[in-house]
Amino acid sequence: MRNPLAGSITRQVATGAPSRRLAGGNARADMTASFHDAVAELFDAHFDRLFRFLQRLSGEPDLAADLAQEAFVRMYERGALPDAPEAWLIAVALNRFRNVASKRSRRTRLLTIERATRVLADPPPSPMQTAVASESGERVRAALDRLPERDRQMLLLCAEGYRYRDIAAALGINESSIGTLLARAKRAFRAVYGDDRDAP
Repeated sequence: MRNPLAGSITRQVATGAPSRRLAGGNARADMTASFHDAVAELFDAHFDRLFRFLQRLSGEPDLAADLAQEAFVRMYERGALPDAPEAWLIAVALNRFRNVASKRSRRTRLLTIERATRVLADPPPSPMQTAVASESGERVRAALDRLPERDRQMLLLCAEGYRYRDIAAALGINESSIGTLLARAKRAFRAVYGDDRDAP
């Protein structure tokens, strides 16, 4: 199902006017239209995958949608496509996610434990959400939360089908190390999850 934010950002990209556009320049107008089209195509092709990665990372669909949309808006405001657009989008979204997590952590420390729980706790799930949530899904989430941040991010990006090149660029890791690091992260996940059947 198409994300409802897609129409919003696609319209913004299609109707926006860059600040450097020259009024009478057809070549510049063609370049601008081409850039708009390129960003819109990237959005259509990659928003859903970036959103799913961020949702799994954060556990919060609304936050994930905001972060993914903000990454595309920043790309559009940049005025030119980066060399590796997918990796750039991941890196921008992760940086924003870290900022949000850091602010929440500081806020929690400033509040009393009781008040922090009251203010920052997720609302209780509806009966339907409780019925849909499976024990396996909760165990997976708990196991991922116990892994180091880099391992968790690599596993989630890999699960979304990102290429090693994009994972390496987004996380600042040498591409030739990704295979080894992912294998270690998978072993660590299996150990935490309690499934050591595939362990060597």
